[in-house]
Amino acid sequence: MKITVIGCGRWGSLITWYLDSIGHSVTLYGRETSKHMQAFFATRKNDVLTLPQSVGLSTELSCVAEAEVIVISIGAQGLRRLMEELAAFSLSGKIFVLCMKGIEISTGRRLSQIAEENLAASNRVAVWLGPGHVQEFYHGIPNCMVIDSNDETAKQLLVNEFSSELIRFYYGQDLIGNEIGGAAKNVIGIAAGMLDGKGLSTLKGALMSRGTREIARLIQAMGGNELSAYGLCHLGDYQATLFSPYSHNRRFGEAFVKGEPYNELAEGYYTVKALLKLGNEHQVDLPICAAVHEMLYEDGDPEQVLKGLFTRSLKNEF
Repeated sequence: MKITVIGCGRWGSLITWYLDSIGHSVTLYGRETSKHMQAFFATRKNDVLTLPQSVGLSTELSCVAEAEVIVISIGAQGLRRLMEELAAFSLSGKIFVLCMKGIEISTGRRLSQIAEENLAASNRVAVWLGPGHVQEFYHGIPNCMVIDSNDETAKQLLVNEFSSELIRFYYGQDLIGNEIGGAAKNVIGIAAGMLDGKGLSTLKGALMSRGTREIARLIQAMGGNELSAYGLCHLGDYQATLFSPYSHNRRFGEAFVKGEPYNELAEGYYTVKALLKLGNEHQVDLPICAAVHEMLYEDGDPEQVLKGLFTRSLKNEF
C-alpha cells in the first residue's frame, strides 16, 4: 500500500519505520521548520530510531495526494487545523488513520468526528489505539493494539495489512468507547505520576480500578459500550501509561507535583478539560478527572485533593 504518515515526532516516525518494515511504501511528512524533520533529512535519525533509505521524506503536504492511506500522528488539538489544510487538495477515496489520543477541548468532539466533518464522503476514517512505546517496538518487543472504524471494509483492510509478529491488531467494535478510553487513559496516567511523585505508588492499583470504572460510566452515557474501558484502548494501555518510565503523561504528573519542569507533550493535560466538559454534558461524576484538573488548573494542593477523594461518601464498589 502507498501510505503517507503526517507527523514526524517519535510516534509518527515509529509508525513510518514499522509500516515500511512490513512491506508498505511509506512517505513521512513533516513541516519544513520542524527540527525533527530537519534531523531526518540530515541523518535519517532521531533520538530513538533510524529510518531506512526506502522511506520517503517530504515537507510538501501535497504528497498526500498519491497515498491510498493517510496516517496522522500529531497533537490532538491541532487536528482540526490540519484537516482544514488538507481540504485544499480535494482528497477522495482515501483511508485516514488517526494515531493519537485526545478530545477537542473547545467542542468535546472525538477526533474521528473532526476528521469526518472535514472530509468528502468517499473518504473513510479509522483509529489506531492501544499500548506500546516507541523504544520497545523499535527493539522488537511485541504488543497488542486495536483498529476501529465505522466502515467495516476499511477496518478489516487495515487490520489485515498492518498486522505482524510485532503488533497484533484486534478489530475494534465501539468507536465511541475506544476513542474516549484511549484519550482518558492519559489523564489517569497523569494521576499515576502524581502518586509516584508523592511516594504513594501503592495506590496505583486502586487508581487503575476506580479510574477504569469512572471512564466506563462516561462511555456508557455517551452511547458506547462500557466494556470498552476494560479493553486495549484504556485498561489494556495502563501498564504503558501508569507504570512505564517512557510514559510522557506519568512522567509529567510526577514532575508536576515535585515542582520540576517537563517539556514533552503530555496529551492528558488538555484531555482532562474535555473530559470534564463531557462529564457535565452527560451528567457523569468523574472524581479522579476532577481531582487532576483541580491540581493542574486550580492550584489544588495534592495532599488536600487526595484527602478529598478519600473522604468522599462511602458507597458500594459497583
